[in-house]
Amino acid sequence: MVMGIKQFQRLFREAARLDLDKSDVKRLSDFVGKRLRNLLVLGQVAASVNGRDIIDYQDVPIAGGLQQAIRDFKEFDEELSLTPILEQQATLPPLKLGISDMLEKKIPDIIGGITVNLARVFKTINPELKNPGSREWEQVEEIYNLLQ
Repeated sequence: MVMGIKQFQRLFREAARLDLDKSDVKRLSDFVGKRLRNLLVLGQVAASVNGRDIIDYQDVPIAGGLQQAIRDFKEFDEELSLTPILEQQATLPPLKLGISDMLEKKIPDIIGGITVNLARVFKTINPELKNPGSREWEQVEEIYNLLQ
């Protein structure tokens, strides 16, 4: 996510009125990568249970909140143009199954939705927060780990 730092900073401002430092970009990348990996692993399980060797979009457990964040991301993306950056930088974890073309095309939107949700969770934890620090990153990570 080194490319597009300014766009990610704007996305955080648009989504939750938060400032994101350049030093936060690595944390953001790690956080989003972990969440994407977890979703794809769960999708892999669903595809396997259904006797398929390809993970499709409907196999990935995208809850209602993430669905809304994906829709919101698409609106923000019209102005920010993050999708091409996410397409280049989206690295998929090693999986036992392949992924469908449809799912591959939706990965940037999923990453964008995860990012929008992350910004909003920071703001929900502390409505006065202007710039997430180490403490806030650790809190959010703990919350997400509990909910997985």
